[in-house]
Order: sequence, then structure tokens, then C-alpha cells
Amino acid sequence: MIIDTTEVQTINSFSTSEFLKEVYGLIWIVPILTLILGITIGVLVIVWLEREISAAIQQRIGPEYAGPLGILQAIADGTKLLFKEDLLPSRGDIRLFSVGPSIAVISILLSYLVIPFGYRLVLADLSIGVFLWIAISSIAPIGLLMSGYGSNNKYSFLGGLRAAAQSISYEIPLTLCVLSISLLSNSSSTVDIVEAQSKYGFWGWNLWRQPIGFIVFLISSLAECERLPFDLPEAEEELVAGYQTEYSGIKYGLFYLASYLNLLVSSLFVTVLYLGGWNLSIPYISIPELFGINKIAGIFGMTMGILITLIKAYLFLFISITTRWTLPRMRMDQLLNLGWKFLLPISLGNLLLTTSSQLVSL
Repeated sequence: MIIDTTEVQTINSFSTSEFLKEVYGLIWIVPILTLILGITIGVLVIVWLEREISAAIQQRIGPEYAGPLGILQAIADGTKLLFKEDLLPSRGDIRLFSVGPSIAVISILLSYLVIPFGYRLVLADLSIGVFLWIAISSIAPIGLLMSGYGSNNKYSFLGGLRAAAQSISYEIPLTLCVLSISLLSNSSSTVDIVEAQSKYGFWGWNLWRQPIGFIVFLISSLAECERLPFDLPEAEEELVAGYQTEYSGIKYGLFYLASYLNLLVSSLFVTVLYLGGWNLSIPYISIPELFGINKIAGIFGMTMGILITLIKAYLFLFISITTRWTLPRMRMDQLLNLGWKFLLPISLGNLLLTTSSQLVSL
């Protein structure tokens, strides 16, 4: 029997390549799982912070029994929802009713793919990063509309319709603000936008170069997250709980999770687009130079980048939480008027100004 050596080499190389593919597949899972774990911890911290800040604003004691300073209260609530009975409406569309919460959560989770938490610390550095976020986030209201329609409840359906109308109204000004930032940075990649701001330090932040766009983006982000004063889709006094009325157990928990995930992703995008991302950018001070390390290499630099990004993001979260207990809820007509008659023309004017300034500077 004659064995052809070329065939043996081909088989060995094929098996080696297959093995390497499996190894690469496993390696890719690690950062994804790390990101999911980080997001989960971030959401738990947001829930705890909201309760503590709300308690301080209302001059009362917040959560204090579940763990030290009540930090485990969110875990206790999530566990309770996990074990509650999952009720289904008898005359509703069960498929739409069941799929709606999943669509809302998955579409928001996918937005985290393009967020840079530090230098070279991003799952997918795409050339259309920010617009991918806008495209994916516009899927979430479809899930809410499906949930409202599938519940066979007039309050749920009204809440779903309001969510869709609100999302359409405020996505356009949001997109125009993002387009202005892309023009300033000559890129739609989130990493390139942060690096474009880092060239000029603290005064290079887009917050100073785009103050009107920042305010419009802030208001539109609050409306997209359905936070007060824009929480019309789930207005308790009018619609019981909006599209969540018929939900219980884990599905209700998914809606609860989706709202906080959306809030966190919006605050992270505010940080990336307007506040310089992972760069500290204090004038004449650089953290890596201060400690005598290179920002490209070293775990310390990476950790500092993540911490700076999260501190900036949680500063925006603090603003949105305090806004919840400061401003009264708007009427539906006022909400739509603000979006279409004020924010849309202002964001269009801001885009025209940005385009003109970029053309003049050529």
C-alpha cells in the first residue's frame, strides 16, 4: 500500500485549520460574555442609583435591607419576577405577545457592539458605527407595538402606538445631530469620533463645538428612552402601565431591563459623541503621562479608560434620574409638537451650520 505524502499533508493542514477556527470561535465568546456581564452589573448599579437618588430628592430612606446599603435590592426584584407566573391574555395574539419583549431587549443589546469603552476596546469598530446604533435602536418600538397589539387591551395598544409615534418623532432630530458629529469628525466610526476629539484635548470635545446639537441630542435621548417628562407610552395615570399592562413574570422583567439598557446605551453614546469618550482630556494633564505609562500598552491604561467612560456615562444618568423627579409629564400633543416643530428645525439648522463651516474650512 502506497501512501501519498501530499494527501497526508493536506488532511493535516485541513484538520489544523478546523481546529484553529474552533479556537477562534471560543476566543470570540469571551469578550461577548464579558460585555454582557458588565452590562448586567451596570444595569443593577443604575437601578440602585435611581432608587437612592430618588429617595434623596424626596427626602426619604431608600432601599436598605437587601444587602449593604440595599445594593442587592435589584437582584431580589429580578429573582422575584423570574419565579412569578407568566400569565397570557386569553384573546390576545400569543405569538406577538411573547416575541415583543425579546425584540425590544435584543435590539438594544446589539447597540453595545459599536461602543468603545477604552482604547482599542470595542467589539466591532465599524465604519458606520453610530448609524448602525440608530438603525438597530429603531427596531425596539416595533417590539413595543407588537406587545401592545398582541395584548388585546385598549390601554396596551394605545401605549404601543404612542411608543411608535414618539420614537419616529425623536429619531429624526437624533440622527441629524449624529450626522453633524460625523461631518465634524470626517467619520461615522465611534472610535474615530473619540480620537478626533482627543486631538484638541478638553476644548476639542464636541460638547463645545456642537452645543445646540448636544442639547437636542440630550432631549431626544430622554424621549427615546421614554423617561419623564416623555414617558407617555406607559403613563400610569392614563394607560395603567401602557404596553406592559398585561405582562407579568419574566416578560415584564424584560421590559424593565430594556428600559434601563436603553438608558445606559444612550448615556454611553452621549459620552462617545460629545464628552471625549475614554479620554480624560483635562487641560495639560494626561493620566498615562502622569503615571509614566504608555496608553497603548498596559492594563492600567485600559482600566482607566473604562473608568473614565463609565464616570462620564453615569454623570449623564444622574441628570436623567434627577429630571424624572423635577419635570411634570407632557401631553401627547405637546410631545409631538416639541419633536416636529422645534427639535427638527433646530437640528436641521445645526446640520446646515456644521456643513457650511466644514465647507469654509476646506
